[in-house]
Amino acid sequence: MKTVLITGANKGIGFETARQFLQKGFSVFIGSRKLENGLEAVKKLHEEGLIHAQAIQLDVTDDTSIRNARKEMGIKTQVLDILINNAGINGGSSPYTVLEATTSQYLDALTTNVIGVASVTQTFIDLLRNASQPRIVNVSTSVGSLSLQSDPQWPAYNYAKYGVYAISKAALNMYTVQLAYELRNTNFKVNAVCPGLTKTDFTFFNGGEVDIAANRIIKYALIDQDGPTGKFFSEETNPQTGEIAW
Repeated sequence: MKTVLITGANKGIGFETARQFLQKGFSVFIGSRKLENGLEAVKKLHEEGLIHAQAIQLDVTDDTSIRNARKEMGIKTQVLDILINNAGINGGSSPYTVLEATTSQYLDALTTNVIGVASVTQTFIDLLRNASQPRIVNVSTSVGSLSLQSDPQWPAYNYAKYGVYAISKAALNMYTVQLAYELRNTNFKVNAVCPGLTKTDFTFFNGGEVDIAANRIIKYALIDQDGPTGKFFSEETNPQTGEIAW
């Protein structure tokens, strides 16, 4: 049975992504900053008959938590097939435009959305290397596209510029490019995926359905060896091919 680790999986898109992986026959580790929230999520999944879900305490901003999670997973499996770097924050309380955001807002967003991803990936890379076709999906957003954000013709151009969040996700996108490059001569596939505006507490329940968002993430986690790597996908933005400009 193939294994998946999803950070921030106790609610929202992460939780639905876990559910869909379980329905497909995967074993899923539910990463959660607070263990009790992860255990509650696992309980819900078990009640649906999805018994191969396990909670794991994993705070992506805490190096000790990350190391402990790796140690715990290593007891249960020697192979990690898929890593979904899903945990993220929006930049804190409004306002977080670039002229108004505080230093702590920038640091918090970058620590979670970029450094946390890098730390988790580095710590779990050995388990991923043990997989025959390892996959990494970094959950990003079209808001992090420099090309789109600077295009007056983009439908969302005149929306509130979520400055801190956008900057952190643009940095995550560059991390994705660099990671894919460093793993280019391996069986890894590494991509950034925007699940689209989705009705969760993260978006104050504005947007599309969570099952559609999760399906978009899973699609790129399950690509074969002929599939893309080092790319940026947003099927909400580009329904034809999915790929969008950085």
